[in-house]
Formats: sequence, structure tokens, C-alpha cells
Amino acid sequence: MTILHIDSSARTQGSVTRDLSAQIVAQLGGDVIRRDLINALPQINETWVNANFTPADQRDAVQRDTLALSDTLIEELKAADTIVIGVPVYNFGIPTALKAWVDLVARAGVTFKYSETGPVGLLEGKRAIIAVATGGTPVGSDIDFASGYLRHIMGFIGIHDVEVIAADRVAAQGSEAVANAKAAIEKLAA
Repeated sequence: MTILHIDSSARTQGSVTRDLSAQIVAQLGGDVIRRDLINALPQINETWVNANFTPADQRDAVQRDTLALSDTLIEELKAADTIVIGVPVYNFGIPTALKAWVDLVARAGVTFKYSETGPVGLLEGKRAIIAVATGGTPVGSDIDFASGYLRHIMGFIGIHDVEVIAADRVAAQGSEAVANAKAAIEKLAA
């Protein structure tokens, strides 16, 4: 099994999601592709969008270079059987670094396509496990705009087997929230 391990916390020390995502990867075992978003990815811009909308066989060298990072990120997704994402909830949503990753991997004709009935994901047969930590936001609540969004994005690109491991309300529940998440990790099957 190949695992794509993505961390999106701005913290390298004391990050609950980095700890949880590492435990998930260790629990599953397998070959690991590592993608740490501590060094922010570039935001998409007009140059990127124009390159993306240019048919692949018509792109010039500048356009191919513009899409090179996106292509690499997508190849990491394609190579993985399981995607493990560590995601803290910042101000009710995902970190901007993770949003940049989403923008770079959600590409029409590459990770999804349009059909008469709507978009169809092209990365079928994969599994995603999302380790979420929040300070005070209950995961799955009306004010959690992170876990539902990530479930949707995974499904949008074809990954429908999505599990959320939550250490929610850490500021209120402290070690109990983390212990609950760790207990859920121990029950994960490879």
C-alpha cells in the first residue's frame, strides 16, 4: 500500500494534527509519499488558469512550467492508495496552505471531468483519512466548514471512502479529545 501523507498545520512543534496523521500512517503501514505544506504552495493566478485551460498538446514551455507543481501533486495523489491529511481548523475552515493544494489538484480533465449529469471524479478506488483538530469547533457541526468541505473535495475528485478522525474542542476538552482520536486510530484497518 502507498500512502500520501499530507500535513497542513502551520505548527511544526506541538501540532495535534501532525501527531495524529503520523500515528495514522504508522498504524496503516506501507510506502509513504510525504507532502508537508508548512512552506506554502503558490496560489493559482491568471497565468496558471490560462495554462490549465490550454489543451495539454498546445501548451508552450512556460505553460508546462507553470503547471509542473500541480502535475507533481496530482501524480502523488494518483500513486497513493490512501491519502492521510492532517488538518487543523483555523477560524472554522481549513488552512490556506491546504486550500492552495486543493486548487492545484482539482483540475478538469485530470482529476475530475464534466458530464451531462455534473462533475465526475477520476481518482476512484482510493481511501482518505482526515485527522482534524479544533480548538472549540465541534467536528460535523454547523460551524465546522473544514471536515465537510474536505469530504466534498475528496468525493469531487473521485475519492468516496473518506473517514474523519477528530480531536475536536481540544481547547475545552484537552487530552480527552486527543485520547478519543487516538482510540479511533487504533481501530483503523490497513
